[in-house]
Amino acid sequence: MTATTQPRTAELAPGQAKPKKPLKVQLKGQELAERKFARKLITPALVVAILITQVPFVVTIYYSFQNWNLARPQDRSFAGFDNYVAVITNGAFLPSLWATIRIVGGSVILSLVLGLILAVLLDRKFRGQALARTLLITPFLVMPAAAALIWKFSLLDFNTGMVNYGLSFFGIPPVAWNTDHPGLTIVFTLTWQYTPFMMLILLAGLQSQAGEVLEAADVDGASALQTFRYMTLPHLRTYAELATLLGTVMMIQVFDPVNIMTKGAGDTKTLPYLLYERAFIGQQIGEAAAYGVVTVIITIVIATAALRTLFKVFTEEAR
Repeated sequence: MTATTQPRTAELAPGQAKPKKPLKVQLKGQELAERKFARKLITPALVVAILITQVPFVVTIYYSFQNWNLARPQDRSFAGFDNYVAVITNGAFLPSLWATIRIVGGSVILSLVLGLILAVLLDRKFRGQALARTLLITPFLVMPAAAALIWKFSLLDFNTGMVNYGLSFFGIPPVAWNTDHPGLTIVFTLTWQYTPFMMLILLAGLQSQAGEVLEAADVDGASALQTFRYMTLPHLRTYAELATLLGTVMMIQVFDPVNIMTKGAGDTKTLPYLLYERAFIGQQIGEAAAYGVVTVIITIVIATAALRTLFKVFTEEAR
């Protein structure tokens, strides 16, 4: 007695078409091909980005372990962690870090508050709205060096500055802003330049708020101030966090205003200027490279928090 086995697949009848693959499998293969094509498109840009950003950083790390002074260019040796020890112990790093925190923190807070006020004003319909937005964005498009020159000579100069000219109408004597209040001059410049950046992010948040919610609050008898405080501000919280973090990442790298306006005097020696001072004035390449690596690490920590907030915004918007 022999056992008969059943065929695994039924034979096709004459003229019967072969069944097609499931649509899900076809879509999966198409999606995989599109991903491979997308990777091929971005590969050249990725390679260029790595060469421009990562290779110099690796070289900077190498220099940070070298004992190299430009006054004696041929006298180079391996320094180990001596440069990093010097960064922490020479007494210049902590004051510079504190100056960076004060200047960047004050600029971010003022930019955020002014950006919120301007965003609320621009969120309304009025004649010339497009022109007003363009003019308010203009300071963010000005080069940092040009902005520093404008504020140093045209606005804050002791003799010919427009700020002192305006204060004279109120009987206030001229103020030597650049020498008596150097920290404020840097804060004024950064606030003027980065307020449009904060304004754009907050304006996007205002325009993403559902109009039905605001109409419901109006029907329920809520005043404009109550609606703004209890509904608009909570809605803008994520956008404000994003603007704060991204603005901090950009401002912490600012060098031109400090170099042009104060030369690091009056507790305005930020981390980027301290790096420049060690490299081009002190000619200590190894120590300057160590300052650069430490500054990059601090920036990466802030940037990581900023990117997490950015992804959180996109995730919440996609829901």
